[in-house]
Amino acid sequence: MCGIAGAYHWPDGKAVVERLTDVLAHRGPDGEGRYGHSAGAGEVHLGHRRLAIIDLTGTGAQPMVSGGLALTYNGELYNAPELRAELAGHGVRFRGTSDTEVVLEAWRRWGTDCLPRLRGMFAFGVFDERTGELVLARDQLGIKPLFLLRRGEGLVFASELKALAAVTGGSLQVDHGALVASLLYYWVPDSRCAFREAEKLPPGSWLRCRPDGRVERGRFWNLKDVAAEGRERALAGEQPDLAAVVEESTRRHLVSDVPVATFLSGGLDSSYLTALAARHQAGISAYTIGFRAEDARFEAMPDDLRYARQVAARFGVELHEIEIAPQVLDLLPRMTYHLDEPIGDPAAINTFLICSAAREAGVKVMLSGMGADELFAGYRKHLANLIALRYQRVPGPLRRGVSAAVDRLPVATARRGYRSVRFAKRFLSFADLPEETAFRRSYTMYDRDELLALVDPDLAGTVQDVLDEHADVYRDNELDDFVNRMCLADSRMFLPGLNLAYTDRSSMAASTEVRVPYVDVEVVRAAFAVPGDRKIVGRQGKAALKQAATTILPREIVYRPKGLFSAPLRAWMSRDLAPLVREVVNDGELVRAGILRRDALARLVAADAAGQHDYSKHLWHVLTLEYWYRGATSGSAPSALLTGAGTEEIR
Repeated sequence: MCGIAGAYHWPDGKAVVERLTDVLAHRGPDGEGRYGHSAGAGEVHLGHRRLAIIDLTGTGAQPMVSGGLALTYNGELYNAPELRAELAGHGVRFRGTSDTEVVLEAWRRWGTDCLPRLRGMFAFGVFDERTGELVLARDQLGIKPLFLLRRGEGLVFASELKALAAVTGGSLQVDHGALVASLLYYWVPDSRCAFREAEKLPPGSWLRCRPDGRVERGRFWNLKDVAAEGRERALAGEQPDLAAVVEESTRRHLVSDVPVATFLSGGLDSSYLTALAARHQAGISAYTIGFRAEDARFEAMPDDLRYARQVAARFGVELHEIEIAPQVLDLLPRMTYHLDEPIGDPAAINTFLICSAAREAGVKVMLSGMGADELFAGYRKHLANLIALRYQRVPGPLRRGVSAAVDRLPVATARRGYRSVRFAKRFLSFADLPEETAFRRSYTMYDRDELLALVDPDLAGTVQDVLDEHADVYRDNELDDFVNRMCLADSRMFLPGLNLAYTDRSSMAASTEVRVPYVDVEVVRAAFAVPGDRKIVGRQGKAALKQAATTILPREIVYRPKGLFSAPLRAWMSRDLAPLVREVVNDGELVRAGILRRDALARLVAADAAGQHDYSKHLWHVLTLEYWYRGATSGSAPSALLTGAGTEEIR
């Protein structure tokens, strides 16, 4: 795992790439390299920061230059042994054992046709000295990031947006459409970028820059097509052996020349991966988190820690427990800087602190259960949307009575929160809506009217554009299976836009690689070959994966209530962060700039404080958005990065 950067026909490209790679130093503390070439209409420069995982010797150093090709690569290739053997059969002689060299030689032989053959996570830039062409590519599911910016015939690219912002001297303008989208979802979807000129290379695609200024784009893999093929397999009665597919993926993800550990929350996904990893790698360790007792009680959080201990003991895994009692005021600006864009999921803090602890213990690679919920319908919203279809058959007067009664219930008192009431209020916010609209509302932060009331009236058109784009993504498929339509929408938006994004940035902030065995092309193919009525059975979400997991896990773990990889936001908002919330509402940059309306924010704060509604997630995201906006408009990094604030919170 690494940081990559480059400049193509860009003024002062050498200095620009030096600055880009300096900003990305946290992604690769084990080495750095640069490459330059002058030909034709302009110069080309590539940069690399290395986190050495496979082939720790100099033969794995980058940018890798051989036979007229120069490659800067970020990722892991899990079918490298098979491709290496095939290429060797064609006469290729390899100098080392890195997967980088496999990618370079695969490109030499097959060009863009090699891309669908790569099984792993990757983003790279490859320059051909003979043709003068630069090609950028990103993996099938968007696990690894790649940002780019074009001006005229020039282009710069990097693994992180902050690097591009740094080399453009603060000239990038905030995209208000991206801010509106982040308010709607609490993340910025992959189709948008927080700065106007910049963009994200879409998952499963490539971009070619030619010396004459032409730019060509192509797509080598499309999740929508994979889902359609899976539906055809399901209708034909072809059922994948999920247990075998997941185990094979996990085994491949363990290949490393440095120590590997796992995230272990005690939930199904991480427990399943940890058990499989322990089967194939004796002595593997795992990391889990806990919170201050008073915070967990106020949030009404489940006791995940005891399940994590049970799994670790059963499979002989050394478990490291981290209590998170963070100085949130220190961590908030630090994490906002590292996340690149306004992302309001506090799980980013958990990931950063776990990876920091693992790194201090000498672990460079972590396995995560990310992606299983999206692919196998494991979120509460998936089951809730099916229940909503049945709920709509209840007579209208009775539904209105239930809604009125639940609305009067508090979500919290001064001493404790009521989780079931929070869930009920959330359910009733979308339960009466049509199927498609209900699903989209089940995970967005606001409905249309609420969002319009929150932002500057001049952004009303932008609000509608964002909502229309959201609807278009959901409708862009031919599936006749509601559950798999939900899974497809989540895998196209929620997974790359939020979960994979914060996982990459938070882990790399701690110079640690996180691998995601569920987000593997073969697991994805298998997942969409499972009919929706096998993913949700009765009141059991993720039923097919649970059935597969019973081959190795005890039923007590497999069928336990779903846990949360989150944080006690209500406790933080009412205690640690209450003064900051007041400051942002009364005199924050977003309010002063007219982007957010003070009166609407004040109503959210008052309703949350009264305990009638849970707006803690909304307010947390407003804080992340505020800190991101301050950094984006000032062009300066937060002081927390300079002082190392936040490291003492790992206990």
